[in-house]
Amino acid sequence: MAQHNELGIQGEKLAQEFLKNEGYQILETNWRFKKAEIDIIAQKDNILVVVEVKTRSSEHYGKPEIFVNKKKTKLLLEAVNQYIEQKNLDLEIRFDIISVILNQYRKDIEHIKDAYYWY
Repeated sequence: MAQHNELGIQGEKLAQEFLKNEGYQILETNWRFKKAEIDIIAQKDNILVVVEVKTRSSEHYGKPEIFVNKKKTKLLLEAVNQYIEQKNLDLEIRFDIISVILNQYRKDIEHIKDAYYWY
């Protein structure tokens, strides 16, 4: 497996652990619909939280969260709509990003709630 893929998997595991420690229930990981993949679907209280995890080994090219583009957000929206329909859910929805910097010297996790702004 490529090193960047392994880094991404480690970041997603850290993000899941972080969310559990914050009182979130993990409902799904790596949930797919067509070309979209939702890294984590979690719930806390009456909020369904759709989480995109971005992991980098450094901030040399910018913070990890800046790599979530409009195409990705559109795919996430389509996927979560399908998920809600399949599960027949009636919950408030929030879109978050968990930004992870992970290398031999650092393990930084930042949870950005309401990370997307819909126009």
